[in-house]
Amino acid sequence: MARIPKELVDQIIHQADIVEVVGDFVSLKRKGQNMWACCPFHHEKSPSFSVAPAKGLYKCFGCGKAGGVVQFIMDIEGTSYVEALKYLAKKYGIEVQEEEKTPEQQLAQNEKDSQFIVSNWAKDHYHHLLLNTDEGQSIGLSYLRQRGLNQTTIKTFELGYSLDQWDDLLKTAQKAGYEQKYLEKTGLVIRREDDQGQDTGRRYDRFRGRVMFPIHNVSGRVIGFGARTLKPNDKTAKYLNSPESEIYHKSDVLYGLYQGRQAIRTEELCYLVEGYLDVLSLHQGDIKNVVASSGTSLTDGQIRLLKRYTDNVTVLYDGDAAGIRASLRGIDMLLEGGLNVRVVLFPDGDDPDSYIRKVGDQKFREHLEQASQDFIQFKTELVSREAAQDPVKKAEAIREVLQSIAKVPDPIKRQVFLQQTSQAFGIDEQVLITEYNKLVRNASGKAAGGNSGGGSGGSTSAGSNVSSPGTAPASRPAPRPMSPEEEAEALMYGASPEDLMGGGGDLQTLTREDLEPVPDVLEQCEREVVRLLLLYSAQPLAPEVAVAQYLLQQLDDTSFKTGIYADLMYLCRQELEQGRWPEVRTLIQHNRSDIRSMVAELATEKYELSPNWTTHQIHVPRELDLLQTACDNAILRLNKVNVERELAIRLEALRHPLDDDTMMEHLQTIRLLKQMDNQLANLLGTVIPRGA
Repeated sequence: MARIPKELVDQIIHQADIVEVVGDFVSLKRKGQNMWACCPFHHEKSPSFSVAPAKGLYKCFGCGKAGGVVQFIMDIEGTSYVEALKYLAKKYGIEVQEEEKTPEQQLAQNEKDSQFIVSNWAKDHYHHLLLNTDEGQSIGLSYLRQRGLNQTTIKTFELGYSLDQWDDLLKTAQKAGYEQKYLEKTGLVIRREDDQGQDTGRRYDRFRGRVMFPIHNVSGRVIGFGARTLKPNDKTAKYLNSPESEIYHKSDVLYGLYQGRQAIRTEELCYLVEGYLDVLSLHQGDIKNVVASSGTSLTDGQIRLLKRYTDNVTVLYDGDAAGIRASLRGIDMLLEGGLNVRVVLFPDGDDPDSYIRKVGDQKFREHLEQASQDFIQFKTELVSREAAQDPVKKAEAIREVLQSIAKVPDPIKRQVFLQQTSQAFGIDEQVLITEYNKLVRNASGKAAGGNSGGGSGGSTSAGSNVSSPGTAPASRPAPRPMSPEEEAEALMYGASPEDLMGGGGDLQTLTREDLEPVPDVLEQCEREVVRLLLLYSAQPLAPEVAVAQYLLQQLDDTSFKTGIYADLMYLCRQELEQGRWPEVRTLIQHNRSDIRSMVAELATEKYELSPNWTTHQIHVPRELDLLQTACDNAILRLNKVNVERELAIRLEALRHPLDDDTMMEHLQTIRLLKQMDNQLANLLGTVIPRGA
């Protein structure tokens, strides 16, 4: 894998001015030390989006989006880390020379680049034919006009037309100097074979006499085409798509995402439809947050792509019962991907395209609002109607709904859905919970290759039992692993495989469930230490002793229990050992998204001290003036909470049978811990209750 050298990455980040970069997308106004604007990622009337120039980060106090200059480009453009770096390099005139590739890597990159180039040329060719030839205007453009599409929509989506000739594209491409092999690799041209599968040497265009729908990736590059025939009684398929290629993988593409990605972020919602024309008609009706699966079943890749932009998806159905039934599995996959899913039905015979043309933009929007319902509720109503009064069918219907609920990763949502399902079917909630847990156990057994029997397992992946109200969960969710993309980028930019695995005391991704449950007070104490460390690392406390050195030295033997703060402490120690101060500007560029998010959260404040205090000569001490006290108090509080935690563990141990030696050891330790607790309380000025 080719790499951008670390020195060049540092140069790009150092040179990129976050105010300039963010200012390309929103109008920033200064208020105090920071710049403010309405958030580009969600709707709001008053500004809650803050940019801190001194720290090189942004933070929205409304939707929670936060990060550094590279993360902003990733968020706003929907690009990868590498693509964001290249965007910034281009903006600031920095030439990106990736580290030398092997001949095989260079060849593979050249092959992909050539396919991108020829696909873009074909898009321009088809678009020209649509607008500037007699056949394109009379057939292709006439059809698009008939479907209600205007010139703006046609240009926005770069629609085109392929002439009804065997080799128009092939001949035109060859005259323009494009190699035949890339026309074949992208599927634009097909080679003819004889009955034995031997190449006859003849070539012809794949798309002929069709309206062309270019398919873009999230960066806007054309990777393939969808094409609709306009011939009456044509024996070929109505829609024909490009075949899979090195640049086009249909399972990882959503039509319209490139044109609608910003609207999806702003609206915090994506409408999911089936066809190209559904996307085009809704987009023209100013409903731009819409994408299509292009007639294919939803895939994990498409769902991961959606989740980069929003957690909320509304699926638009045409009302056909058979079609709805066939789509239920895809919606289960959306639930499994952690998305909040709603459904809108249209009258029989109408799809989103025909309905918006029939009723108009405003009525269509009203229908979206009025007819939208939660998917679990929708599925419950659908299967319960089908079951009617048949007890056997009703039992199967309940299991169908439970299988969908099992896909939901959020335990609170699962519990709510179970309560709603209990009410809808008129069945006791405890019975549902018992059946649900049976389904999960059976599915887990099958996934592990076991022989669990009984019940109807289904394919669940949430993997967490639901407890009766008032009881503890029967199992704990696993920690979130890095995605393959995050792992690749982490390795590319300097992480070792051991870092990713969390071995040997290195950087780990832990959740609370990996340890004993962490009390909120302990988490807050650890958070405060990390906050001071990040914000004031280089500030001196005494001659030749800065905040970072003081805190890390004082807490050298203290193990942090909250995963994210343990990771940040490790990173801060690493920076200091390498002769650098652990600063916000550096850590905000980390390749792990949870690290970037937490650094931004710790480094930003929603409110600033009003200048009126100074105007009226009222002195308000700043934290910077009281750093020694703040650091000492943070250390003392954390130590006290850890002592209290250990004391509680020891006292709990006394409740169980122990031999005499162990009992004495526990009692001596408890006495020592109580003394330490009292000393720490005195240092903090805490009131100690009598008898302690």
